[in-house]
Amino acid sequence: MIRDTALFFAHEARNTLRNPIWPLFGITQPVLYLLLFAPLFAGGSFQGEMGTALSTFAPGMLVITALFGSMGVAYGTIFELRNGVLERIAVSPVWRPSIVLGRMLRDVAVLMVQSLAVMLVAMAMGLRVGPLGVLLMLALLAVTGLFASGVAYGLALSLRDENAMGQIMQFFALPLMLLSGALLPMAFGPDWLETISWFTPFYHPVEAGRALFAGDFGDVSVPLAFGIMLGLAALTVTWSVRSLRRLAG
Repeated sequence: MIRDTALFFAHEARNTLRNPIWPLFGITQPVLYLLLFAPLFAGGSFQGEMGTALSTFAPGMLVITALFGSMGVAYGTIFELRNGVLERIAVSPVWRPSIVLGRMLRDVAVLMVQSLAVMLVAMAMGLRVGPLGVLLMLALLAVTGLFASGVAYGLALSLRDENAMGQIMQFFALPLMLLSGALLPMAFGPDWLETISWFTPFYHPVEAGRALFAGDFGDVSVPLAFGIMLGLAALTVTWSVRSLRRLAG
């Protein structure tokens, strides 16, 4: 089990190193938001205090990195399905869940590198956060990325069509990003909108990230976010594994 998962992880990691274009594009959007939108955010809500503004704004950009960076792996999976690559791997004498788990671990590893890059940009702009806050945020992002990756593989193995996948991602990505409060805290809006956002998955890691970056490690949003994302990640990983088993018959 562990050997097979490590084997597939190493294989996918080598493929990513040979073609790192997608991981690089995965951080383009959050970095541009940091460079172009964060100064407006600081001037509009924090009287120009960039460091304080970034402790609120940067966690949202990190969650956006987990959302868009991890979801993009679905297209590569559909390509492999269309070319029969995944079917041949699925019928090989390996522990089948390792085929998906190895890829998910690769996605989480890539997300950690992307997240550190986004944090370094934010720190260069004035963000100040302690080592414990960084470590806990990375752990929360890893779980969030595992959930997003599980959704991506589950959809790819179920739909098997790039056009359908693209339509679904476009339909849900923007509402999820806005309702997560990544760009603006939902507390700035009406109560009914904040209530709706509470039931969306990415709202909780954004709120927990803000508490972590503020040094408020005892805030209720932190264990709540970890609990919700762990539960959702378990569901999506199970979905992806079962979808692959159906593929292999």
